[in-house]
Amino acid sequence: MIKKFYLIAFLSLLTSTAALAQSLDIHFNGLGFLDNREYKDFVARSRTYSGTRIALDLGLNLDSLNHFIVGIDGIHEFGAKPYFLKVNPVAYYKYESSKWLFDAGEFPREGVISNYPRALLNDTLRYYRPNVEGLLARYHNEHFTETGWIDWVSRQTVTDREQFLFGFEGKWKPSLFGPFYISHYVLMMHDAGAEVLLPNDHIGDDGGAQVRLGLDFSRKQTTFDSLSFEAGAMASFQRKRGLGGAKTPVGFVSSAYLSYHRFAAFDEFYAGQGSEITYGDAFYEKKFYNRLDLIFTPFLFNHIKGQFIFSIHRTPGFTSNQEAFRVTYDLGRKVIARFKD
Repeated sequence: MIKKFYLIAFLSLLTSTAALAQSLDIHFNGLGFLDNREYKDFVARSRTYSGTRIALDLGLNLDSLNHFIVGIDGIHEFGAKPYFLKVNPVAYYKYESSKWLFDAGEFPREGVISNYPRALLNDTLRYYRPNVEGLLARYHNEHFTETGWIDWVSRQTVTDREQFLFGFEGKWKPSLFGPFYISHYVLMMHDAGAEVLLPNDHIGDDGGAQVRLGLDFSRKQTTFDSLSFEAGAMASFQRKRGLGGAKTPVGFVSSAYLSYHRFAAFDEFYAGQGSEITYGDAFYEKKFYNRLDLIFTPFLFNHIKGQFIFSIHRTPGFTSNQEAFRVTYDLGRKVIARFKD
């Protein structure tokens, strides 16, 4: 019944707005993944994630600035029954100019807030929650970018909790300081509970923020294709209302990234008080954490990329490993019809 509703809504929106559009385009993209995680710290999370995610949508372009996009996004886990674990609707209004971006509806996370540190938004969201359901606004120019967003996670019912995420992130690159930049990331989750709140249940809030100073030498040298360093501070916030004060852990974060042809390495480091952020990576609950990703891209074609990633995770008393292979493909937006006024 739900799938029929999505189909009817999709066809209704398509037929009602096609007459207003100047052009109609189609977009297809997908992700295949095999991600084996051998986490000695977290036995319950030591598992293999594998599957294919595909997305198909149609764009109704009223002009060069205003767009309506409707489609579907589905995931199949290898060996699972029924075939599709979940099919999500893609349906949003998009305004995009040279400096502004505004999305409203159910729109892809990739490319808009997918650059958040894993301490705040973990990397499994790419597999299992690819869409933002809410609003996003971004302003950018040559030296400055700022993005604000809100994402509804769960709608309140008698048994379901009301949960939503909101945050903002940005980067400033002053022209007088060469490769230097400042970036920041902030998010908060509000958990308001169900309509009928259980006796021992409590409204909760948690979130975190990072401020980083960075140096990007990618355009300043020729040895590596990319070379950048970041260091800064992280603070988090956890509170259960009615159970006393809030927890506010703090710590130090740093990262380094370099790439040369088909090889790359990315190292992340954290030291400080442990943070418990609902959608953050659980490794940051530790007082010390280091992750090294060794990346090899065996094939890179137009619209298609395949990568092997070998990761080493170090926490006090444990060394864990992770092996992942991902294939991403994005055919871009292709115009299939044009309309006259």
